[in-house]
Amino acid sequence: MDYKLNDKSYYNNRELSWLRFNYRVLEEASDLRNPLLERLKFIAITSSNLDEFFMVRVAGLKDQVKMNYAEPDTKTGLTPEEQLEGIGELNRYNCQVQYETYHQLMGELEKLNIFIKHPKDLSKDLQDELEALFDEQILPSLTPLGIDAYRPFPKLMNKKLNIFVDLSNEVGRQTAIVQLPTVIRRYFELHEDNKTYYILAEDIIETYAYKLFNGYKIDRTFPFRITRNADLTIHEEGAADLLIEIERFLKERTKGAAVRLEIDRSKDPTINGSFLEEQLSLHHEDVYRFDGPLDLTFLFELVGDLKERFPNLVFKPFFPQPAKFLGNENVYQATLKEDIFFHHPYESFQPIVEFVQEAAHDKDVLAIKQTLYRVSSDSPIIESLKQAAENGKQVTVLVELKARFDEENNVHWAKELEDAGCHVIYGMNYLKTHSKITLVVKRVNKKIVKFVHLGTGNYNDSTAKLYTDMGIITTDPEIGDDAVNFFNYLSGYSLKPEYKQLHVAPFEIRDLFAERIDQEIECHRVHGNGYIFAKMNSLTDKRIIDKLLEASQEGVKVDLVIRGICCLKPGIEGVSDNITVISVVGRFLEHSRIYYFYNNGERNMYLSSADMMTRNMIKRVEILFPINDPRIIDELLEINELYLQDNTKARRQLSDGTYEYVKNDLPPLSVQDELMKRAIENGEEKKSEFVEEHSNILQRIKNRFKK
Repeated sequence: MDYKLNDKSYYNNRELSWLRFNYRVLEEASDLRNPLLERLKFIAITSSNLDEFFMVRVAGLKDQVKMNYAEPDTKTGLTPEEQLEGIGELNRYNCQVQYETYHQLMGELEKLNIFIKHPKDLSKDLQDELEALFDEQILPSLTPLGIDAYRPFPKLMNKKLNIFVDLSNEVGRQTAIVQLPTVIRRYFELHEDNKTYYILAEDIIETYAYKLFNGYKIDRTFPFRITRNADLTIHEEGAADLLIEIERFLKERTKGAAVRLEIDRSKDPTINGSFLEEQLSLHHEDVYRFDGPLDLTFLFELVGDLKERFPNLVFKPFFPQPAKFLGNENVYQATLKEDIFFHHPYESFQPIVEFVQEAAHDKDVLAIKQTLYRVSSDSPIIESLKQAAENGKQVTVLVELKARFDEENNVHWAKELEDAGCHVIYGMNYLKTHSKITLVVKRVNKKIVKFVHLGTGNYNDSTAKLYTDMGIITTDPEIGDDAVNFFNYLSGYSLKPEYKQLHVAPFEIRDLFAERIDQEIECHRVHGNGYIFAKMNSLTDKRIIDKLLEASQEGVKVDLVIRGICCLKPGIEGVSDNITVISVVGRFLEHSRIYYFYNNGERNMYLSSADMMTRNMIKRVEILFPINDPRIIDELLEINELYLQDNTKARRQLSDGTYEYVKNDLPPLSVQDELMKRAIENGEEKKSEFVEEHSNILQRIKNRFKK
């Protein structure tokens, strides 16, 4: 068959697709089904996401333009310059909606007697209180930075707020900058007449800036903020110690070139920031002027302060439930009987923590091996690994030092683990190790058993409450052998192993996907029942996209659930009309990766740490692992179907690359709400079983005493 491929109109640009995802996050701030404080939090998430996008993706494109690199994107044919133009246009619209939504939600807060006010709008008594607060708590930490021939334009910190000050006296005009110190809070709280006022630090400093410039008149002030390039190269080649190289890199990253300038023009619409543009070597299109406060991530803290007062304005608390298959056994006893499936955050992450904790103290455990990509700041897993080493276990830990924006945290943990006696590996040259795997080698009834945990998400007990992820613990001998070979490959010098069950990137996962899609096409030609389901964070790899387009053109039904970037356009007649693309954005961050190929009833089901992204499949060490237990396959198929039925938080991508909410005549269903409900019902059932079992035990004890 002569497939229709390579037409630029069949694909979405990666960067513009990401901006559409961030807009879907922003939509949650306008969704009245979400409680008010949660809606504010979605605005903060949107801002946080955008910061990273500029520091990495936009910075990379700007570097290409500077180097006169004009190669077009292989999918959409856009040059780096054209991509930056598209980003500017789409992002300015997103930001306009973001600030409109922010002001709307501030109006909702005012109905609750919560106000964010400028000092000049406060009563005289509150202004006096605020001035005293400024003098005592803020003024001593401020350092005004004059700009002239003797004091050049300062190196301002990435993402930090600054106040630009125009001054004058009888001699002439001067310019200065006041940086907001990281040691002071972003806002201060005052009370009057049963009303709560929050005053932003930048507004306070602007109001009393005259106290910093004795003998000068303040002509104009405005807050601004710089975003810098954080997409710098780690020089791995020739590095004697990668840990030392990472520490050098972290210092360099704070000095990256400016890529974005944000200005708060809410008090003076005429501000253009041309002086700052020139000093920072930016262009007009790099400047964003907003009618409101900069860095809306301060709303995270505000929500934290308000949620105790207004518990009805946040999501109803949800507590992860016990895993279905554990019963009253520990994880090792249960796994000896059958594979255990975990679905976080609906089911607790605690069994995974206990998997390592128990291994650390079990005299029959000989070795623990684990990969760590991102962990919490107070990780119980790290503590257990340290304890295991101190207890004489052989502990091998791969700590990925190149995990972006977690490098500093991971350097800290690597040093702690080494000091405790663990054998620590820093990763592999030019590849990030993104795999999620733990191997525990244990003596059971005088035999060696290899217990393996494989997952889609990080070993992070904090994010496990917020991200949807899946995993299994198994004693499958072939997977156990693969795990041993995997860790030996990472820690020593050997050729890449021939794995029996696992599929390991680079290259192997992409090759398997291509083979499975081809196989599904062949099955469909014979049986007419071809079906592929894939759930992931992002889809960008052109080879896989083209394979999916081939499958669609052969009549194979393809359902894709993709939270973020999707470079494939579905629903194009004769090209991708058998493909649907759904994005679910809700209370939890969708993070699990599920890949299913019907294969005429053979049901090839996989979970993975990898997305169908080129970077995951070519530039990272990732693991794709099969689900062999029919019970778990059945459960996953049921979960997959719930995603496809969601008509509350799901958006469907249209053939032009835009998204709209899924609408149908079915009763309202949110997949996340439904999975929470089912988890609670299962937890209640397990609780009643526990109570019943222990009641029976107590009754038997009573009967024995009666006799």
